Amino acid sequence: MADVKKNVIVELYDLAITERKDDRFGRVVKQNSLNEDDLINIAVQRRTDLSPTSLKSTMELLKNIAREQIANGSSVAFGLGYFSVGVNGVFIGDKPVWDSNEHSLMVKVTPTAELRNDVRSATVNLRGDAPVGTAISKVIDVVSGELNSVLTPGGAVNIIGSKIKIAGDNEQVGISLINQANQEVTPIPSSSIANNEPSKITFVMPADLPAGDYVLRIVTQFSTANMLLKEPRIYNFDYILAVG
Repeated sequence: MADVKKNVIVELYDLAITERKDDRFGRVVKQNSLNEDDLINIAVQRRTDLSPTSLKSTMELLKNIAREQIANGSSVAFGLGYFSVGVNGVFIGDKPVWDSNEHSLMVKVTPTAELRNDVRSATVNLRGDAPVGTAISKVIDVVSGELNSVLTPGGAVNIIGSKIKIAGDNEQVGISLINQANQEVTPIPSSSIANNEPSKITFVMPADLPAGDYVLRIVTQFSTANMLLKEPRIYNFDYILAVG
């Protein structure tokens, strides 16, 4: 990897939740969205002696073994991270019992030192103010207090960002969650949105949302307090959010 150039582009957005008028938060411009097949194709291009089929088979075998071992309580160093299982919830009394309503298991992931160093050593091209103002800086699950990671069915969620207010009469306008396994889209009803401001939105999660990995999407025509865009602006949050 030493001979592969690493660089990122950062754009700035208004940080409207502070008193200062010149505060900004930075967001890395996403260059690509790659899946395992894309990575395999890149590997084959660099090493023509490698077979895409054998690479994919090997990757699937190792993933399944890693999942099995992690689910049995092992700490596993795999790929770009260290994986282990943690416990959520508090146990009370001298003879505590496991209560699935109060306790749960979670996966803990720590990036490897190699990955952290690669990211830190990347060249940053600070482009300045973004041409499009809508952006999410963080998503907070109110029930667990987790940041940019999980969503609790039936619980409240705070979205912090810039020009994220849901506004406009286009049929696409609104908040939705996209299941990454099947691309099924779950719209958030307007009645579930408790707070709708340019820098903060609060909404209540559907109580029956199936477990899985989701992308949070905002579609809005908001521009300023006195102006709407003719066409809706679509924004997908960078982090994958786990439900259940």
